[in-house]
Amino acid sequence: MGRSLTLASGFLAGAFATAGAQLGSHNPMPGPRGSYAITNVKIVTVSGPEIARGIVVIAADGKIAAVGANVPVPAGARTIDATGLTVYPGMMDAGTSMGLAEIPQGAASTVDVAEVGSFNPNAQAIYGLNPHSAHIGVTRVVGITHVLSSPSGGILSGQSAIVNLAGWTAPEMQVVPRAALVINLPRSGFAGRGFGGFGGAPQGNTQDANRMRDRQLDSLRTILRDAEAYGMAIDAAERDRALPRVQRDVVLASLVPAVRGQMPVIFTADRASDIRAAVAFAKEMKLKPVILGGGEAWRVASFLKENNVPVIVNNVLALPRGEDEPYDVNYSSPGKLHQAGVRFAISEGGGAETRNLPYNAGMAAAFGLPKDEALKSVTLYPAQIMGVADKFGSIEVGKMANLVVTTGDLLEAKTDTKYLFIDGRPIPLNTKHTDLNDLFKNRQ
Repeated sequence: MGRSLTLASGFLAGAFATAGAQLGSHNPMPGPRGSYAITNVKIVTVSGPEIARGIVVIAADGKIAAVGANVPVPAGARTIDATGLTVYPGMMDAGTSMGLAEIPQGAASTVDVAEVGSFNPNAQAIYGLNPHSAHIGVTRVVGITHVLSSPSGGILSGQSAIVNLAGWTAPEMQVVPRAALVINLPRSGFAGRGFGGFGGAPQGNTQDANRMRDRQLDSLRTILRDAEAYGMAIDAAERDRALPRVQRDVVLASLVPAVRGQMPVIFTADRASDIRAAVAFAKEMKLKPVILGGGEAWRVASFLKENNVPVIVNNVLALPRGEDEPYDVNYSSPGKLHQAGVRFAISEGGGAETRNLPYNAGMAAAFGLPKDEALKSVTLYPAQIMGVADKFGSIEVGKMANLVVTTGDLLEAKTDTKYLFIDGRPIPLNTKHTDLNDLFKNRQ
């Protein structure tokens, strides 16, 4: 049935409270922090050579304390004999709305991915996050331990958050609450050829759309330049107390890290022309761009490589866009980006389907992406792109103990998850799916 849904270790299973079910949450509480040793396990470090049979030690602070073939097991550590199993670093999806949307179709009150209006840079995903979303449990059980959850809508959507997929409150889950700014650049009015027909948009409509786009871009430039000036005024007032104090502006203040290049700016773009426009705009405004979507990124791979712009590809399993495109155009896209030397990560996209992330990477591996690169594309590379590779992405001493222990290849659908750790805490593997299975399996 795919991923294993039971904990094989009795001492771990007994450590979890039943409060979650009583509160209506399908995400059971993590187990206690402590010292753990995963022994006799194949270790896929991602950043270094594999260890055929070794030990991973988790310290009481939630960090990886030791990794190797012959490291000692600390006195008092709870030991997990993982003979025949493999341990991987937890996966990361950097293109989700995890926790912000529960039922996108037909239940608007469960969707909190966007604010009203076009410019909402101060909107923060962390404040809309639902820690009890049923999507969290079914996502982490396949080995996705942390995600970048982003708002959408408008032109300046707001700020993404990097969160662990364990915890009863958003502050307990947060790792980087303000990790990136999301911008949806207005698109040009001409849609080009495709399944919609051969004529494109009428000339008048195209001109009107482009005029609207130019006005929106001018408004975006203005607010970004205002934020730059605001930050300079704040700094000047801090240096010289004789200057008048600057009135606090939460909208402009939220943009200061982005306009100073201290925060990545995620541009949603799929078409090659939109990707070029996003990179050009980022260069003009001195932003630090990351492309999210990247459906046609392979068409402008040399341009992305030249400008050192990373891509979060979220359409590997999507159908072709153009009527003349080959069936595998999206399957092979990550492999083409890799060959061109473009930095990239793979995302499933959305929220409910995030659990399919490993199978997106697996499909890319079947269509030209080297297997080790496919694994890095969902572990180390998204962490590097988002500036958290010191915390996630590989099994190294000092990194957060987000670990998944499996029966086989992490990217294979037939692989079962046997143990899961997030921030050094053991995670129960029951989910809404297993709860419903247990409820109805004996129904006549």
